[in-house]
Amino acid sequence: MANTFGNNITLAIFGGSHDTEIGMTLAGFPAGVRLPEAELLSFMARRAPGQGPWATARKEPDIPVFTAGVTTEETENGKVYISDGTPMRAVIINTNQRSGDYASLLDTPRPSHADYPARVKFGEGVDLRGGGKYSGRLTAPLCIAGAFCLAYLRERGIEVGAHVQQIGAVRDTAFDRMRLTPEALHAPAATSFAVIDPEAGEAMKGEIECARMTADSVGGSVECAVIGLPVGLGDHPFDGMEGRISSILFSIPAVKAVAFGDGFDFVTGYGSTHNDAYRFENGVVVTKTNRCGGIVGGMSTGMPVIFSCAFKPTPSIGSEQESVSLTRQENTSMVIKGRHDPCIVPRAVPVVEAAAAVAVVDLMMER
Repeated sequence: MANTFGNNITLAIFGGSHDTEIGMTLAGFPAGVRLPEAELLSFMARRAPGQGPWATARKEPDIPVFTAGVTTEETENGKVYISDGTPMRAVIINTNQRSGDYASLLDTPRPSHADYPARVKFGEGVDLRGGGKYSGRLTAPLCIAGAFCLAYLRERGIEVGAHVQQIGAVRDTAFDRMRLTPEALHAPAATSFAVIDPEAGEAMKGEIECARMTADSVGGSVECAVIGLPVGLGDHPFDGMEGRISSILFSIPAVKAVAFGDGFDFVTGYGSTHNDAYRFENGVVVTKTNRCGGIVGGMSTGMPVIFSCAFKPTPSIGSEQESVSLTRQENTSMVIKGRHDPCIVPRAVPVVEAAAAVAVVDLMMER
């Protein structure tokens, strides 16, 4: 199973949703990067379940335990983790599992889940409890690696942030593609719902509640930005920024589309209206617009890198759905048990930030 990412740093994620532990290893990461424990736990808490009616009721403390690759320092503001340059390893102990909810999945696969192809590929011994290795639970270790990568980038004046772009029919205000400040970039993370416009956030909560009350789910999207990047990061054709960032974004369960800049809106436009013209501003070359999302030819232009990723509605819903019985070889129906998010998008915001940070650090190591 391909569970690693990176050309220059190597991230590996291991474990399953209902295993004793899940975790990550991060090799090739530089020594001396400082990450306060409070900052790490705050970042992990943004992804954790049980935050409100828009998230699953499953409770997980998500406290990382480092077993290699870091030293600690006690300061007046609390513990600080410091990377030591050797391969980093961290685990999270799984708790609050109800594995019995998944006993029937080998015979009756859940629609739009990995159950059926996983059984065909790996046989009847494949672990599908809680989604197994295909669960969104595995984004927690990604966030550990992402937190260290965010700290590395911040030391170099590079910032990564994201917000809930859309849920159902409700859209949030977009990031300013031209003059995005660190304050504006990080403002959504300081709110309980990671949006720029509070009114849009309340309307989004209404969309989620409507889905939840009808035993359904709803999809959405996350917009992410990276600012402070040097010009020329990435390379054509196979090491381009879009490809490297997209490849790790598609490792996030439920991501089904990624778009940079204007994305699919390019198909209805003309070069005369969609080209990003160059100009000097205070002695620096910038673009007049940023429809390409800060990347051309696979390389950064120095403008904010802007992209969005679309998440499908959570396939685990409380309504009856059609499936098959593999042993009886007949069509059947099923109702999925367990505790599931009516919308995963709010919890996915820090995961997208983490994934983007890992990809950018991997690219930075090439310089």
